[in-house]
Amino acid sequence: FQLLQTSLFPNVSSAVVSGVAFLGDVPIFALDPDNWSINFHWPWARQATDEGDAEKIKSHYKLFLRNMVRYIHEMSQQAQMDYPLVVQIRAGCVLQPNRTSWGFMDVGEGGRDLTAFKMEWQRWEPLQPSQLAQLVSKSLTSKKAVTGFLEHLLFISCQSFILTLCRYGRTDLERQELPVATVFARTPKPDQLLLVCHVTGFYPRPISVAWLRDGQEVPPGPELNTSAILPNADLTYQLRSVLAVAPHDGHSYACRVSHRSLGTRSLLIPWG
Repeated sequence: FQLLQTSLFPNVSSAVVSGVAFLGDVPIFALDPDNWSINFHWPWARQATDEGDAEKIKSHYKLFLRNMVRYIHEMSQQAQMDYPLVVQIRAGCVLQPNRTSWGFMDVGEGGRDLTAFKMEWQRWEPLQPSQLAQLVSKSLTSKKAVTGFLEHLLFISCQSFILTLCRYGRTDLERQELPVATVFARTPKPDQLLLVCHVTGFYPRPISVAWLRDGQEVPPGPELNTSAILPNADLTYQLRSVLAVAPHDGHSYACRVSHRSLGTRSLLIPWG
């Protein structure tokens, strides 16, 4: 679970804060920058948040935002920073299948890492040698109430929230969508043929896509180019794998796709 928050400080007296929370790659809620209200992406996310420790997280969030805005203005004045400022926060926790967990909170300024909360040391560690990073890290470490709050929030409350979300949202969180694969060719120049395997509509994210030449998998090399896995608007994913070959080289080619939704079988889409 992680919360990604961006705060824009146009001047010394104002702030615009937006944020979104994810469980894995599934959006859970977003923060409305106009009134700091929480907009849930799923009915079950609202139900989960209304239960137990999750409700405490929700009730403390606006207080955290107000204190954060005031604190950043104070630190920027001490460090003689120029406005506008942009501050990013990434906070959350990771829960392993064996129920071990750890929390994290990282702060950035202007697109650069600034400081991070080290739970095992109970202190903030500067991530750059700037005066602002040193000042903020020392100041936050000295606030024992903040340290205790974060330790409880990131180690106990966050873990409980994950388990509650998983219980309420199991159907959506464990859903599986079958990949749809197509193979086509492009000819950028007369002596080169690009075979393209486009795979889309699959969920969850992990997938294996390989090209076969005469039934044997083509190993990684300069002739093979596979894109990153990219998100679709409907919370599924896509990618493409491109194989450069010589036209009429006498070999047979096929694209093989393996995915959790397919079970033990694979898709095999031949070219030509």
